[in-house]
Amino acid sequence: MEETDVLRVELEVLKRQHRDLDEAIDALHARGSADMLTLKRLKKQKLALKDQIFRLEDRIFPDIIA
Repeated sequence: MEETDVLRVELEVLKRQHRDLDEAIDALHARGSADMLTLKRLKKQKLALKDQIFRLEDRIFPDIIA
């Protein structure tokens, strides 16, 4: 397996985790009994995942300035 293939698999895993966190946050909001500390932690994790996703996408699809 090439490095790019490994990065793509890792990217998909991170995107799935990001979606799962998004669903968990939505579920807590829908229930109405959301603990603000828990929500804050989940949102912080989601933001960290977004940063990791961005870095991986940049490694897989680098910007080529012509």
